Amino acid sequence: MAHTAQHQINILAQAPVLPVTARAALWLAVLMTRWTATRHSRKHLAKLDNHLLCDIGLSPDQARRESSLPFWR
Repeated sequence: MAHTAQHQINILAQAPVLPVTARAALWLAVLMTRWTATRHSRKHLAKLDNHLLCDIGLSPDQARRESSLPFWR
């Protein structure tokens, strides 16, 4: 079964109590996963045509603004 990035983030975020170094490494892994998912989503959003943007309730200007944001926001 394929897991979405959000599902994987949720699994990582629910980890049991870990040593400090493991917690830091896990936090970094979760952060990098979120950034990667955001970057991919925005990259795909930038490629959608007006018809598809209308289907998801976004104007071309809204999509352009969202897709131009840095991946960490």
